[in-house]
Amino acid sequence: MRFEYPKNVRFECKRCALCCGDTETRNRSILMMQIEAYRIMKKALIDLDEFAERIECSEPYIYRMKKTEKGQCFFLQNKSCSIYQVRPVICRFYPFQLENTRDDRYVFSYTKECQGIGEKSLLTKHFFQELFSEFMEVLKKNRRF
Repeated sequence: MRFEYPKNVRFECKRCALCCGDTETRNRSILMMQIEAYRIMKKALIDLDEFAERIECSEPYIYRMKKTEKGQCFFLQNKSCSIYQVRPVICRFYPFQLENTRDDRYVFSYTKECQGIGEKSLLTKHFFQELFSEFMEVLKKNRRF
């Protein structure tokens, strides 16, 4: 499989937690594959229906993370992720996202709303190769799950 990635982009996470909740201009959906939801369930020791809701037509994602009344991720605590080690791949990728163009090609894009965009040194192809490999590995495990 092939992928394309943005050139000349810099990024460093500022740990601001903007990505973990809704903003005035964006309503976030943290989507999860089945294997991710079950990993979180095991780590957090709570039932799946307490933190996730089933969704349709978003394969390979079949769950959406529930939010607090403030529109933040169910697992966000004081700008920190309480399930960081098993967080969904969508969270691992932010501010980048990966789209399947349906012609055996994936395309990385990013949101400029993230405060870390434009910071630190240029990201290389290797950075995006690592993200892509991680996605493919989770996808493969999800299919066997």
